[in-house]
Amino acid sequence: MDKVDAIVIGAGAVGLAIAAKLSERLPQVLIIDQHPEVGQETSSRNSEVIHAGIYYPQGSLKAQLCVRGKQLLYDFCQHHFVPHKALGKLIVGQANEASQLEGILHKAALNGVDDLKFLTHKQLAKREPALLTPNTKQAPCALFSPSTGIIDSHVYMQALLNAAQCNGAFFVGNSQFKCAHKHSDDFEVEVFNTDEQSSTKLRTPILINSAGLHAHSVAAQIEGLAPNHIPKVHFCRGHYFSYSGKSPFQHLIYPVPEKNTTGLGVHGTLDMAGQLRFGPDVQYINDVDYSFNPNLKDNFVSAIQSYWPEIEQDKLHASYTGIRPKLQGPGEAPKDFMIEGQNQHNVEGLVNLFGIESPGLTASLAIAEYVDSLL
Repeated sequence: MDKVDAIVIGAGAVGLAIAAKLSERLPQVLIIDQHPEVGQETSSRNSEVIHAGIYYPQGSLKAQLCVRGKQLLYDFCQHHFVPHKALGKLIVGQANEASQLEGILHKAALNGVDDLKFLTHKQLAKREPALLTPNTKQAPCALFSPSTGIIDSHVYMQALLNAAQCNGAFFVGNSQFKCAHKHSDDFEVEVFNTDEQSSTKLRTPILINSAGLHAHSVAAQIEGLAPNHIPKVHFCRGHYFSYSGKSPFQHLIYPVPEKNTTGLGVHGTLDMAGQLRFGPDVQYINDVDYSFNPNLKDNFVSAIQSYWPEIEQDKLHASYTGIRPKLQGPGEAPKDFMIEGQNQHNVEGLVNLFGIESPGLTASLAIAEYVDSLL
């Protein structure tokens, strides 16, 4: 039976970042994914935003790993020539939401994000005049986050794969994890290749479950892992609409987050080509289903008009959907990343990652550091 130094299950941004990190000290790291290519699920169906670390509870993994990961990500992009831009982000509120913006400013500072600036109505008008109209009933104000940016997630993931491969790691697609049994210091891992319709067994002392939407299903097939260490995961679909024509915005545009919601509200982002898009909404579903409901357009228009009153509705077009693996269900308070190693579940050599949603892309390199520290 062949043996490798580590197996990483899941070739999204986080799995690839972990593989690249482990390959710096381990000569044979295997990355497997059920899809033929890397990044076919959550990592390629999102807003492609580099987050600053503004909203997350102080001391949470999301806060710590986002702030650390943001700097690592900008450095990685520059070193590996990954397309990215620090466009900056505006969190736009009405006059009666100024106190909420101040609260966000305070929370960000607790997380070590100290570059936010409060913009008055006049300052906002200078930066993004399209947000204001003569008929605006209240005077909008905003927070400006200069370190928020955008990235080409596909090029980023390919760069991570290249970095891992240069260290001797290798990727095998169309490979479904079936089960893992613990034998002494190693796992015996069974992998089913859908191309060849055959199974292969491998031995490894290190097993990383970074399977994203399927992490809970993978964990259930790992011998020795107690069920209480496998959380319930909720699939949350988000729709994205694109906006035709030249974008009127130079920055990313976000509303003030509503209380007791599981997202940041429908926001406007730009991709590396300057295409404006809006999303995501929040729609809990039972299965992985990327179908698009075009009837949601009116809901999107209404949400966007709260900060951009003069949106031209006929320029808004259905684009794509993404699915986030959330640990909180409908109506529940947001939950942190769940990343567990031997000290939590008592299975030596195993690390499970659950609920890796936003800011997972931004935090990916910091998550890789954290996972490495658990081994």
